[in-house]
Amino acid sequence: MIRPALSPPWLDMDLGQEMRVLSFAPHRPGFVTASRILWREVRDADLPEDFDAYAALKGWLRARQAADSVCFLTSRSLDAHRVARAEVEGVRADAVATVGLSNAERIGTRRLAMASVGTINLAVRLSLPLASEALIEALTLAAEARTLAVLEAGLDLPGGPATGTGTDCIAVAAPEGSCRHAGKHTAAGEALGQAVLRAVRAGVSRWMEETGGQTR
Repeated sequence: MIRPALSPPWLDMDLGQEMRVLSFAPHRPGFVTASRILWREVRDADLPEDFDAYAALKGWLRARQAADSVCFLTSRSLDAHRVARAEVEGVRADAVATVGLSNAERIGTRRLAMASVGTINLAVRLSLPLASEALIEALTLAAEARTLAVLEAGLDLPGGPATGTGTDCIAVAAPEGSCRHAGKHTAAGEALGQAVLRAVRAGVSRWMEETGGQTR
């Protein structure tokens, strides 16, 4: 199982080799090649309205000699990260999640006032070499599993149960290959779904214990 290296304010997920990564992370989003996925923790008090997160993150990564990594930005305490692995028919999926729900949202609604920032940052590594279309499919499954884990928590908002937060971010990594399918009828999809559910459920549980389920 992946054991991310925690060195606050950084969490480092070593992929073990160069992989194709698809994400909408603030640093190196889209389809890229990387060997690491990082989290950078920033406290709410360090996020003024005019804070340029993208520029700051680039500078921090250059100083760390990690500009070639994919990187999340979070205000969640990194020691709350959760890790899970699942294996189905020889296909392994490792998931690492940091979970905060103070910024909880329900899909199709929008709450404008934000007293604090809390988000879900999720990274998944698959062992099966995937083509681009399968990596896109894997990203959608990771989002679906994340949503299920949040729904199970029963966090009620004015519009109904929360389905995520307003600033969630996901990255999925796999060796580049020719496999074109990673859906729910595949071993890769099953393994990914299991790993993400376990990691996000554990993260949600810790956040609920810490906060009593209080959102902004």
